[in-house]
Formats: sequence, structure tokens, C-alpha cells
Amino acid sequence: MSTVTVRPEVMATKPYAPGLTIEEIKEKYGLDTVIKLASNENPLGTSPIVQKTVAKHAANIFRYPQNGNPRLNKAISEKIGVDEKCIISGNGSDEIIDLIIRVKAQPGRDEVITYESCFSMYSLMSRLCGIKFKQLQRNENFKQPVLEIARAATENTAAVFITSPDNPTGLAVSVDEIRQAAEIMPSETIFVVDEAYIDFASPAEKYNMIPLLREFPNLVLTRTFSKAYGLAGLRVGYGIMHEDLADYITRARAPFTVNLIAEEAAIAALNDDIFYNETLKVVKEGKQQITDGLEKLGCKVLPSQSNFVMFTPPCSAQKLFEELLKKGVIVRYLKSFGYSDYIRVNMGTARENDVFLKQAAEIING
Repeated sequence: MSTVTVRPEVMATKPYAPGLTIEEIKEKYGLDTVIKLASNENPLGTSPIVQKTVAKHAANIFRYPQNGNPRLNKAISEKIGVDEKCIISGNGSDEIIDLIIRVKAQPGRDEVITYESCFSMYSLMSRLCGIKFKQLQRNENFKQPVLEIARAATENTAAVFITSPDNPTGLAVSVDEIRQAAEIMPSETIFVVDEAYIDFASPAEKYNMIPLLREFPNLVLTRTFSKAYGLAGLRVGYGIMHEDLADYITRARAPFTVNLIAEEAAIAALNDDIFYNETLKVVKEGKQQITDGLEKLGCKVLPSQSNFVMFTPPCSAQKLFEELLKKGVIVRYLKSFGYSDYIRVNMGTARENDVFLKQAAEIING
């Protein structure tokens, strides 16, 4: 028996459970072809320009990247119109979330507040830091309880997290709603809006929170290159925040967390408007294709501002999920989110979407 002891928060923590991989399903069911529509990845893959950039810089991987990734921060700054002193690049937006909690929250005193059935990293990172974690109920029709969270925040609330567009529902919170919440929230509470899917929200001016940064110094936005830019495998994201908070986080973080290849790829991705715009087009058209197809099959589909939709089928969601796996189509069964009657499916290519709908029709119509 092991004599190693660790902190109780670690012992009580369950490892993150990622979605099923294509390789796992191929091996389990003896399939040659599998379509994955479960992890909200880019339907077009990765930009050809980014792929060339990665190959070009592969020979330099024995070098350390420049600490803090100032070139990437500058490229992001120029793209979104925010001072580069207000930007922190990270090993995915997960690192930014972790840093915010570790820099701000004091164990045994502070708390983090969000809502039920949201991104699991908020809970995982809070609990590992020994911070009390509180989740409020969602409002009717799965709506994020933004004002309720703002009212629940106290002087001991280190941070609150709102995801917009939300995962797994796809629902987005407007700029006006965030402004109302920020006005009543304690000024010392860090107000984080996780914008991992913001590229897909339309109209942009209704959902893009960047203009609010000038009004509320405690507001933080987190974003990722994993979705619209197709860099999920390279793990690169960033946070946008007041320069004072960015300075504190810079002091606390480990060096070189964004690797050299990821930095070069992200810079190249920011400059490839053709791939980015085509991604948005394919997602928009695919969302309509899947929504229309599912509704014709008798499914109830939630409106979505993201690159996926959440729906409930007219049959057992678990059965539909399992039967789709046998046919080589991976979607996300939402039982782990607490929604055992729902499935989430992200947009693929037009062909992949068509295969999904045909296979779903065969199962539902039985």
C-alpha cells in the first residue's frame, strides 16, 4: 500500500473525463471510418497556412520560446484592438482560468461562483486550490443566471464565471446583461466571461464584451484558438483584462507555458482571414442543416450562438448516442452535465452533417 499522502482536495478530485476518440470507437466496433461531432472542433481542420508555418518552424523546437509570448500578445492586440499590456497568452484558456483563481482567491476564506452544468474547469481548478465553489441554478430554458450570480457575490467572492456562448446549451448573454451584472457586483470580485465560442455569436456587437473592459476594471474575458482557429491540439488561448491584473498574473505564472510551435501557429492563424471566414460560413450553414434535419425528425433543438446545438430526440437520448457510436458517429451524450435527455452535436462538413442526420433518422424511425 502506498505511503504517499497528498492534500485532501486532490484525493477528492476525479480526473477530467474527455470525450471519446476516433481511435477508441474504431477499435471497439471494428470500423474503418468514424465521424467525430462531439468535441466542438473546427469542421475544416487546421488552416493550410498554419500547417505550413508549423512545418517551417519545426526545426526550431529545441529552442525555448520567448517568455510571455510578446509577439503573440502583440498580434492578438492588433487583431482585437486592445492594448497588448492587457493580454495574457496561455496554454489554452484553461491556464488563464487557473491563474485567475490562484492569484485572486484565498483558501479558507474566498469562494468562486458560477452556475450548474457549466465548464468543469471552473470547479476543478477552484477545488484544487482549496476554494469554496458555489453553483446557482440555471434560469428557465437553461438561461445563465447572470444577475442572480451578481447579487449573490460578496466581499469574499474572489471570482465569478459566466460562459457566453454557453457550453453545452449554445446560449449567449448580451452585452447589456453583463453590464447590468457588473454594475451591481462587488468591484473587488473578478468577473470572468468565458468567450471560447464568441467567434460564432451573431450579431457580434450584441455579444462581444470588449467595449465593457473600459467601464469595468474587474472584467476579464477568456478566449481560445481551439475552436474557430482550429488549434485545439496545440493548446493556446488568452485572457483580456486590466493591465494591473495582467501584471500580477505575469508575476505568478510559470515560464514558457505557450510553446514555440503553438505561438507561431496562433500568429499565422490570426492572419489567415480566408480560413477563419470560411469556418464561420461552414458552421452557420451546418447549423441550419442540422437544426432543420433534427426538427424534421421530431427533435427539440435549442437555439445556439455556437458551433454546436443541444437537442432532445423523440426517443431515448442514451440509445440514440449508443446506436450512433455503432454506426461510426460520435456525438456528446449530456448525462455528465445532468441532462440525460439531451445530446450535443457540433457542426461538421456538409457531408459529415448529412451522414449524422441519415444515421440518426434510421435509429429514430426504427
